[in-house]
Amino acid sequence: MADSEVAVCVDAGTTVIKAVVFDADGRELMVTRRDTEVRHPSREQCEQDMHEVWAAVVATVREAVGRVGRPVRLLAITAQGDGAWLVGRDGAPLRPAVLWNDGRAAEVVRGWRADGTLERAFRTNGSLTNAGLPNAILRSLAETRAHTALTCGGWLFHQLTGVLGIERSEASAPWLDIHTGTYSTVLTDLYGIDPAVLPPLLTDQVHPLTAGDLGLPTGTPVVLAPYDIVTTAFGTGATAAGQATCVLGTTLCTEMLVEAPDTTGEPAGLTLDFGVPNLLMRSFPTLAGTGVVDWLVDLLGLTDHAEATRLAEQAPAGADGLRVLPYLSPAGERAPFLDPAASGLVAGMLFDHGRTHLARAVLEGLAHVIRDCLDAAPGRPVELGLCGGGAASALWCQLIADITGVVAVSTQDTQVGAKGALVFALTALGDYPDLTSAAAALVRRSAVYEPDNATRDLYEAAHAEFLETRALAATRWSRWR
Repeated sequence: MADSEVAVCVDAGTTVIKAVVFDADGRELMVTRRDTEVRHPSREQCEQDMHEVWAAVVATVREAVGRVGRPVRLLAITAQGDGAWLVGRDGAPLRPAVLWNDGRAAEVVRGWRADGTLERAFRTNGSLTNAGLPNAILRSLAETRAHTALTCGGWLFHQLTGVLGIERSEASAPWLDIHTGTYSTVLTDLYGIDPAVLPPLLTDQVHPLTAGDLGLPTGTPVVLAPYDIVTTAFGTGATAAGQATCVLGTTLCTEMLVEAPDTTGEPAGLTLDFGVPNLLMRSFPTLAGTGVVDWLVDLLGLTDHAEATRLAEQAPAGADGLRVLPYLSPAGERAPFLDPAASGLVAGMLFDHGRTHLARAVLEGLAHVIRDCLDAAPGRPVELGLCGGGAASALWCQLIADITGVVAVSTQDTQVGAKGALVFALTALGDYPDLTSAAAALVRRSAVYEPDNATRDLYEAAHAEFLETRALAATRWSRWR
């Protein structure tokens, strides 16, 4: 990329669309953003208007291009994954998009678990289906008019280039035979899904821009990067087997890069193919995340997450015995275990406990969730990259290092998903020979959090207690619902 040129990278999240402008050295020049509405037709349903999402992308890109006033080398896209973005034969939406955190398919998943479908599929796919994956959603909708079941990234790529297809990481769960990297009729037969609804697997993720109204000339290269949980790993500098990342966002997504699939163990998490030979991602995207901190902020009448952190800093390690199981999503939990009935629990509460203890127990509970996911991943990382909004809390980052026992690192970037899309895009366009070279040139570290040996025994005991309490609570979850 020439010194005078910039790259515009769109990160289409669940609640915010961001367009990030990077210079040739990979430094953030500006961020434009638009909020997007998530609608809840019922408590367990989460939907978005596909046209509104597209309009938000157009607005953020136009604003970014207009403000930066420099030649744009490329437009890259990464987006929220999973869900079902259904279009007809004309490419127009058939209904609102059903999102990754939608819970309407919980009964479908329960049935598949009971009859062995989930385990049989895992042996081929390496991914454990949850209610937010398109196979379960399609069964729950009984949608017969769908010509193609896209993802958010696939929908936006179609709008930008006219190309209809799906990127490999988004196709991986639930459609691919992870050993061959191809669609599997064994899987569609297991799910009872007509394979005709599956979009073509994209073999080329770079196509010229055909859409107008973005302030960019037609023909500008558009790169569809892997979906956001993969690109965030690239954005932290994780590009080789054994490196791990955790996204501290709406979902806590703990992930590790591996050389080969393993479908022999206990079914858990997702296995994602993103087209790099001998490199896959084992991913554990929980439904517990910063929404739990949002709940805490509302419950205690706080201003923001920073105030919650300041409260937590006033309580001792271990929160004087107060424990929080942070499974607050109406859809239950999906990683590293699957239980649509999972719910939260506050345990060990006494008169002596106050707001500071609860704030610390929430952050510690979420850190125990991350450790639970790391323990389910193959091997043990020597380092854990942290990103997402929660990485702004130094206390939470330190707690994650202390509770997992793994050195945690953060980067200088505020928009790590977009940075990962840049790493991928410049590799795809040939500016760098591989992802590792691109990440080495473009990603810069900010802080390193070493585990505190003084709290090791305390948190080892607390984690064992966390798991024991969850096992007891699981016997009651279905009755509490």
